[in-house]
Amino acid sequence: MDVDRFEIRLSGSGGQGIILASIILAEATGIFEGYHVSQTQSYGPEARGGKCKAEVVISSKQIDYPKAVQLDMMLSMNQASCDAYCFDFKPNGLLLVDSSLVEQVSTSRVVGLPFTEIAREVAGKDLVANIVALGVLGYLCPVLSIKSLEAALAARVPKGTKKMNSKALQAGIRAAEKFDMDSLPRSIIPDEEEEI
Repeated sequence: MDVDRFEIRLSGSGGQGIILASIILAEATGIFEGYHVSQTQSYGPEARGGKCKAEVVISSKQIDYPKAVQLDMMLSMNQASCDAYCFDFKPNGLLLVDSSLVEQVSTSRVVGLPFTEIAREVAGKDLVANIVALGVLGYLCPVLSIKSLEAALAARVPKGTKKMNSKALQAGIRAAEKFDMDSLPRSIIPDEEEEI
């Protein structure tokens, strides 16, 4: 698939695995899908608990500017990061949020699923909520195949955690499959179809 520029922002708190999720996403699209990819990250001085964000820019061409300018997709794992980083959407941009932690959003094109609750159900801990979210994002991302995402996940996660992380990824994919995308407005600007 020819992609001019596809931009994804991931956000949450330090310790939620946002940076790891963005690296897996970048490797899935770059190594396994063969796109040009740029991955950047920033976070506050706090190691844990402070806001953090990571951005992945994907293109069939060389990338001239590494940071996101107009988002196609954004993932927000908590309210503080959603409030701080939820801006710069394309007309058909999509916001993904952890519905158990994010109550207020600034767009009508939002997919709210309880990533943290799903993580507890499949792994007994919040630790893999980032991977559940990555499964949802991967399923909804038009420039990424699930096969590439699974391969990148298996290559990146710590030894001994592959099974748990794979279960979390599959749980996210199943949750995304069940979400009614037809319930979302087609575009923020009516009758406008943006090119990928």
